Amino acid sequence: MDREGSGGDPDKGVLASFDSVRDSTFHRKTLIISGMGFFTDAYDIFIIGVVTSLLPLGGWTGITNLDISILDSSSLLAAAIGAIVFGRVIDRIGRGRVYGLEMFLLILGAIGSAIQTPVGSLYALTAWRFILGIGIGGDYASSSVIMTEYSNTKSRGKWVGMVFSMQSIGFLAGPGITLAMLYFSVPASLLWRLLLFFGAIPALVVIYYRRKMPETPRYTASVAGITGKSVTELEKYTGMKLEAGNGNERLRKMSFRQVLSDRRLLLLIIGTSLSWFLMDWALYGNTIMSDFMLKSVVPSSLSGISRVYYKTEITGVIFALFAFPGYWLATFTLDRLGRKFIQSTGFLMMAITFGLLFIFPFLETSSHVVDFVVIYGLSYFFIEFGPNLTTFVYPPEVFPAQARGTGTGIAASAGKIGAFLGTFLNLVIQAAIGTAGLFSILAIFSLLGLFVTVLLLPEPGRKDLGTSSGESLYLTS
Repeated sequence: MDREGSGGDPDKGVLASFDSVRDSTFHRKTLIISGMGFFTDAYDIFIIGVVTSLLPLGGWTGITNLDISILDSSSLLAAAIGAIVFGRVIDRIGRGRVYGLEMFLLILGAIGSAIQTPVGSLYALTAWRFILGIGIGGDYASSSVIMTEYSNTKSRGKWVGMVFSMQSIGFLAGPGITLAMLYFSVPASLLWRLLLFFGAIPALVVIYYRRKMPETPRYTASVAGITGKSVTELEKYTGMKLEAGNGNERLRKMSFRQVLSDRRLLLLIIGTSLSWFLMDWALYGNTIMSDFMLKSVVPSSLSGISRVYYKTEITGVIFALFAFPGYWLATFTLDRLGRKFIQSTGFLMMAITFGLLFIFPFLETSSHVVDFVVIYGLSYFFIEFGPNLTTFVYPPEVFPAQARGTGTGIAASAGKIGAFLGTFLNLVIQAAIGTAGLFSILAIFSLLGLFVTVLLLPEPGRKDLGTSSGESLYLTS
């Protein structure tokens, strides 16, 4: 495809080509390379909830609830750090130079957790999970930015949404692999190691292709200044016909302090970060701590492996019937319904479902398993058909290219801090005021998320990336 226009600002022709190009093979290739990372991220994060229920059966004695909270949340705290670090780095030196390094950390952490952890060494396992979390945070900051900058205007929400929705398959993979291993009577002492090791396999598959991806067109044209070599690499990857621009008009570079002191960007950081923080507290606190959330609906007659099997089945049903369709329905309606509508609707319905579980605490008994699963499941549906997807899509669309990684990294970091606090504190809150009381807090958080979305976030859908991110405000000649 030839560039549009001539003279003036040749770089705009390159960007216009990517904004207007039809869905193509290179979009699907980018989706697979980026999406496999999110499959891995989801599996690695959420499988720890199953692992912690297996450890006492696999020889780990004397584990306290505090130990479990630390282990469950360590990767989330690390992800908050990784998101900010990688987000800033991809703005300073480029997306292509960094992409794939976060997968290396993830692989190292997953294999280390499974193989190099002595039985009963909580500190060693926590340390390896921390390394894994750094890689996960880096993936959150980089994958969304890369898919956004390769996408066209018409289908941008769909492509970025599909990257994130690969998380839904990772959700299902955890319970599915666990049930299969339990069916074949794999002993708990080996099973927890296998579950952690499996998280490295998808990352091993995609790391090579990530390191081979060229720099994104928008960073190359708007931040670094497009060059002949960059155009050649992009043409080979995309199959498009492009031309190098003269780079006369580019986006001025911004320091971290300049990003935070810009009023427009600061309001966007507050809006994207606070909504992601509130959503992740609810999502990760619920999911990773599902072992405790579902404790009251599991028959007291079950114990040991039978109890793990039963809870894993319930978790799998909730994910399959509610979370999975929520992801993909949001993905394929995002460009039509809009980011703001879906996020607002999701937060509202989360508040209603959490509120019902607070108002009717009798639902949390073994005699009301179906009722509990339906309402609890609906909360998952509207988390996925709502802020879980849109908080991922929003940041790279509203921040300009030279601050896109930074803004996205800060927002993702805020989300993981919310996930860390939710995972670490939900158990304490539940012990203090009960599961119903915990759901009342989650309902309040959901309402706050609704207000933040309505008041602080714009609608970036159906706008080219330069317009939705306000890049014309940050040009320098």
